[in-house]
Amino acid sequence: MIKSSLIEPDGGTLVDLIVPESQRYSKMTEIESMAKVNLTRIDMEWVHVISEGWASPLRGFMRESEYLQSLHFNCLRMEDGSVVNMSLPIVLAIDDETKGRIGSSLHVALVGPLGDCVAILRSIEIYKHNKEERIARTWGTTAPGLPYVDEVITPSGDWLIGGDLEVLKPIKYSDGLDNYRLSPKQLRKEFESRKADAVFAFQLRNPVHNGHALLMNDTRKRLLEMGYKNPILLLHPLGGFTKADDVPLDVRMEQHSKVLEDGVLDPETTIVAIFPSPMHYAGPTEVQWHAKARINAGANFYIVGRDPAGMAHPTEKRDLYDPDHGKKVLTMAPGLHKLNILPFKVAAYDNRENKMAFFDPSRAKDFLFISGTKMRAYAKNGENPPNGFMCPSGWKVLVEYYQSSQAQEASQ
Repeated sequence: MIKSSLIEPDGGTLVDLIVPESQRYSKMTEIESMAKVNLTRIDMEWVHVISEGWASPLRGFMRESEYLQSLHFNCLRMEDGSVVNMSLPIVLAIDDETKGRIGSSLHVALVGPLGDCVAILRSIEIYKHNKEERIARTWGTTAPGLPYVDEVITPSGDWLIGGDLEVLKPIKYSDGLDNYRLSPKQLRKEFESRKADAVFAFQLRNPVHNGHALLMNDTRKRLLEMGYKNPILLLHPLGGFTKADDVPLDVRMEQHSKVLEDGVLDPETTIVAIFPSPMHYAGPTEVQWHAKARINAGANFYIVGRDPAGMAHPTEKRDLYDPDHGKKVLTMAPGLHKLNILPFKVAAYDNRENKMAFFDPSRAKDFLFISGTKMRAYAKNGENPPNGFMCPSGWKVLVEYYQSSQAQEASQ
């Protein structure tokens, strides 16, 4: 039973769609006669997300009524009239051939990229996949070059299939990182065992530099000043699909572990876990999903910074979204009222103090802003950033990754 010290999951109960082991054999027998739907790698990431309750109270891929609510209102209305946030459609696309094969079936089996049956989708509903409308409403643009659109939506079928999911066994990746993939249920148990009276989540898809650490440590200090006795940090890197120029997950996880080893973040009050969701880069629309999912994991505080979930415009030299809109939207979004949003102060490298510090506009000329692009350029060239930008062992992980990538490119 979830104790009241942690925030309640959306809908009041955490969804868990993994079939109990005792029922697995009978489900496998049933599957043999079912029509099959093939899943892509990214579809599998969504099966993982739904099965563990990150999208609670959602119990499967969206049917049309849920899809329309998500697409047009960024939320779902519950039977009792209450509203939960659901800013991204979580849908499964199929093509004409698959639709024809399904015919009038009520239930279908979902087949993973390796050819194994991973789930049953029950009481299905098939409806039209209007890609242009979906893209325009999710990203606010249909400009070419949006990574998730190019990778997932454009090549997908013209139909969406929704229904209730039954997942045969927990989704594993066997990449050496499964021990970091803690479900919302496991995270809640961990917070309880550490006697957390507040949980503050930090979502990121980049390596942790000392500016991030300053922010997280400062947040803990602020929570202690507010009267909390044991605030726990959930350092929660995104583990699903990311764009090609982002640092790969295994490298980021190794870098994060060095940050903890070096004591930049306190291992006693920090939990590092992987958030299995794919990344859309849909700015203020997507940041609501990132915040909502952390409610289900037990976080009651969410740190948000500049341009969360944003990216550069794919065809013009500017940000795709206003960098302040993400944090503004989170404070007003339907269904997120129970989550405390913590807008973070801007950190930059203080040349006078030789360390990362909160930006002081009264002496702006003393500060150096080191962007992700600049950080990557340092690492690729084997240069060191200013002393105090990142812990040395964490920086070494990045340099080794970029240099081995360049060596591979050169040899091709």
